[in-house]
Amino acid sequence: MVLTAEPETVAPSVQDRLLREAVRVLLQNWHGHATVPSRSLYPHQWSWDSAFIALGLQHISPARAASELLSLFGAQWADGRIPQIAFNPAVSDDAYFPGPSVWRSSAVHGHPPIDTSGIIQPPLHAVAVASMVRRLGEQGLVFAERAYPRLVDQNAYIRRRRTIEGGLAALVHPWETGLDNSPAWDHPLAAVPTDLKLLETYTRRDVIHAGAGERPTDEDYARYIRLMLRYRDHGYDDDWVRAEAEFCVVDPAFNALWAWSELALADIARRLDLDDAGHTDEAARITAAMVEQLWSADRGLFLARDARTGQLLRERTVAGLIPLVLPGLPREVAAALVGTATGEAFRLGAPEVHGVPSFDLTDARHEPRRYWRGPTWLNTTWLVARGLQVHRHHELARRLDDDLVGLVAKSGFREYFHPLTGRGHGTRSFSWSAALLIHVLVGSD
Repeated sequence: MVLTAEPETVAPSVQDRLLREAVRVLLQNWHGHATVPSRSLYPHQWSWDSAFIALGLQHISPARAASELLSLFGAQWADGRIPQIAFNPAVSDDAYFPGPSVWRSSAVHGHPPIDTSGIIQPPLHAVAVASMVRRLGEQGLVFAERAYPRLVDQNAYIRRRRTIEGGLAALVHPWETGLDNSPAWDHPLAAVPTDLKLLETYTRRDVIHAGAGERPTDEDYARYIRLMLRYRDHGYDDDWVRAEAEFCVVDPAFNALWAWSELALADIARRLDLDDAGHTDEAARITAAMVEQLWSADRGLFLARDARTGQLLRERTVAGLIPLVLPGLPREVAAALVGTATGEAFRLGAPEVHGVPSFDLTDARHEPRRYWRGPTWLNTTWLVARGLQVHRHHELARRLDDDLVGLVAKSGFREYFHPLTGRGHGTRSFSWSAALLIHVLVGSD
């Protein structure tokens, strides 16, 4: 696709206003030690949210950015896993479902001193730490000395406890992918029984704060809870879950961010005068395994794989574009990814499309308002833009950054956005939307 028009650039005066408003959002969502994604819908600390939030906080308060991640590392389990949620004990148990009384992490050997969920999320934290170290000089190095061992343990957990045959990481719950109800999970989730009686035992807080048409369906939510309960009831044992779980997938975005985090760890190691070879070797190994196992020349992007059946899942989602962040991709693979990104499935650079749609625009299942089934998200748009920079597509990367700012100017700091109209959806005053706007405007990596 040829870029047909210059993107609308937000005026400097508007940018200044947006920066002030973004700072206000992060201040309002700060809870003394960490930032909640939103005060209404997500009243605790989320793992990969905190990585994005730290990228923005470093520009306005390096101390808070460090606290954001060190607080999360305080919830790390003895086996190295950094959990998806670190629960705030000052928040009532029923403020979010499933809460700490459902996850029961305190019953598991090696649990941290606070309640957490038992699953993980994409390991973007080393990228955030590396950015802070580059920007903060000596102060950043002091922080890196504390963060580096935690990050090494995080990636060691993924390597030891989550890799399956072929050497890539497998995920045991859709929430672990970060793209919770992506159409890519429709087929593997179909194998999970739907216990509709579960719907009678809890209250979905999410549909109170966002319309039901914007959130996962009740049937999918019942599957999510079943998967969580079975993992919990087996003591969050990864040996059991890899062998017997009803849902087990290899996600290209998660694995790409794992490899990217190893490159970030190599950068941190060099700055701490440590050996970086193990990290660079691991990044190269993961990248090669992804190309061998998840690349689809036919579909023009990386695909998820159902680990239970061994089959590639044919859906074209934004997760399949995120491996662009890896500099070690073969040139022809990177070129094909850019071709898919600018083609009819995603139409990056087209004036009528805002950011990167989370799902193939040409697929009949595309829902532009429903969570990860079509809307544009600022975090994945930012990740794809960084990948385009890596492979020297600077103009297209700049357009995505402009789209990110333009969406906030048009619709506010929403959770996600309609990819064609730019209208905001989901919760309001969303922290990573504010943080990434700051990071893009003040100086993105």
